[in-house]
Amino acid sequence: MNILLVNGYQKHDFCKGELNFSLYNIFLNKLRHHHNIQLSSVESYDVIDERNKFFWADLIIFQFPIYWFNVPGKLKLYLDDVFEYGQFYSFADKYGKGGLMKGKEYIISSTWNAPEYTFNDNNEFFNGRNVDEILISFHKAMEFCGFTQRETLSFHNVVKEPNFELYKTKLEQYIDNKINK
Repeated sequence: MNILLVNGYQKHDFCKGELNFSLYNIFLNKLRHHHNIQLSSVESYDVIDERNKFFWADLIIFQFPIYWFNVPGKLKLYLDDVFEYGQFYSFADKYGKGGLMKGKEYIISSTWNAPEYTFNDNNEFFNGRNVDEILISFHKAMEFCGFTQRETLSFHNVVKEPNFELYKTKLEQYIDNKINK
C-alpha cells in the first residue's frame, strides 16, 4: 500500500513536539518494511509535491497535537494550500458529494492534554462528545474531498500525566492490527 505520513506538528513555545515526533517515527518505522511511504510536514512543503503525494497515496495518516480543540493552524493552512478545486473536489448535484479522492482513506492520530475520561461523559467538559465529534470539521473536509475515514487514534493527558509506553503500545497494536494485517 502507498502511505503518506503527514506530520501536523506546528512549532510551539510551550510544547516542543517530542511526543508527536516519537509517534510519527513509530508509524514510519513500523510501516516502512511493509508499505511504500512518503513523508510530509506542515512546517515546510511544496504545494505541487504535496498534491502529487496525495494522488499517489492509498492511505494518508495525519499525526498532530490538538491546539485549542482543533488541528494546529499550520495543518489547516496546509490543507487549504494543497486541496485544490478540480483536483481534490468539484461541484456536484448534491452538496458534499463532489470529492475526487474517492477510494483513498485517512487516519487521524492526535495527542490531547485532555484526559480520556473527559470524553463520552455528559457530565464532563466535552458534554458527552467523543474525539471524532470534536474534530468534525476536519472529518467533513476530508469527506468533502472524497476520503474515507478509518478508526481514529487519540492519546490523552499527554502534558500533565504522560505515559509514553502506553501510547507506544497502543500505536504499535493499532498498526499491527489495522494497517499491517
